[in-house]
Amino acid sequence: MQATITHAGKQYRFSPENPLDISLPLKPGADTVNCFWAEPVQFDTIRIGSFVGSVAEGGCTNYQRVHVTPHGNGTHTECYGHISPDPEATIYNCLKQFLFVAQVISVVPKKQENGDLVVMLEDVKPKFSAEQPEAIIIRTLENAESKKTAQYSGTNPTYLEAALAEFLVQSEVKHLLVDLPSVDREEDGGELLAHHAFWQYPENTRKNATITELIFVPDEIKDGLYLLNIQITSLTLDASPSKPVLYVLDEIQPQ
Repeated sequence: MQATITHAGKQYRFSPENPLDISLPLKPGADTVNCFWAEPVQFDTIRIGSFVGSVAEGGCTNYQRVHVTPHGNGTHTECYGHISPDPEATIYNCLKQFLFVAQVISVVPKKQENGDLVVMLEDVKPKFSAEQPEAIIIRTLENAESKKTAQYSGTNPTYLEAALAEFLVQSEVKHLLVDLPSVDREEDGGELLAHHAFWQYPENTRKNATITELIFVPDEIKDGLYLLNIQITSLTLDASPSKPVLYVLDEIQPQ
């Protein structure tokens, strides 16, 4: 099966049958990626009277409750409600389109004088596509498999330079995806500079822009343009566990 899209005056072909999942699964236990001191994901079997919600335990169906903290457990997508008191600022209200042309960019973070590792504007800007991507997916190198199970709390993980977020806004990028726990420093006194810059909050808030954190982009996915599908649950929270999926784009040359 083949489908086509038009973007920035060019036509591209992609195969809906060949998705590339860049999310990390939510599963119980301490070996699942975790950050910001969140409790591990937990699945609890529902028990009501003689009913047990586990087929393995003799029940007729599986029926479980899920304990999850979107910002701390696994891949998640957030809106400006993450830094706003506005009750209408939910991911359900803010993310109304789900398909975007995205660019994957790989970059090596730079060590700062204070020891922090930071993704810098000067390293991303030269790689930015002239094809006007609607979303940017940043893969940090080295691209270790340990990202899938990392326990980031208290480790001061890599984050983004705020100037990079400003550049993405000027470039009309609406969706930012990173393989990091946050676009900001783990402990920054509540400044959240990159979050504020990307959402332009509160002066000129970009209400339909999103940030997705804790993705994993395998090495076999090469840098370049893709069709991105951001899948979320319909939660009326500032963030939701999410499943970003990519499709390879092949440009169709004019006849």
